[in-house]
Amino acid sequence: MADKTFNLEIVTPRKIAYSGSVLSFSAPGVVGGFQVLYNHAPLLSNIAIGEVKIVDAQEKESHYATSGGFVEVHDNKVIMLAETVERTDEIDTSRAQEARERAQRRISEKKVETDMDRAKVALQRAINRLKVAGRN
Repeated sequence: MADKTFNLEIVTPRKIAYSGSVLSFSAPGVVGGFQVLYNHAPLLSNIAIGEVKIVDAQEKESHYATSGGFVEVHDNKVIMLAETVERTDEIDTSRAQEARERAQRRISEKKVETDMDRAKVALQRAINRLKVAGRN
């Protein structure tokens, strides 16, 4: 069987979260989710809050929660620049639960000084982290 892997790097401002050969990479694009396989056409996409799925060269799946960023696909190399990304086993579920409750409280209180857009995004991030952590 021919080698159908490509190189993937997931980078955040704090760390290189992933670097290696993979069979597939799936991400939550802002206009819909997408999957990259070997010999994918060049692509540049914004990433939304959601789940990233990787199938590595040994066919092992791993899942990550991301809060957004950008992906570039070119010549069998994928680079994801992410605001944040956490593998399922890195997610602190009690912290995510507290963040969800805090965001829900801010939204329901409807105080004038509350930045509602920011509170809604915080709620989306917390819900996503809990959903992805549930894969453990």
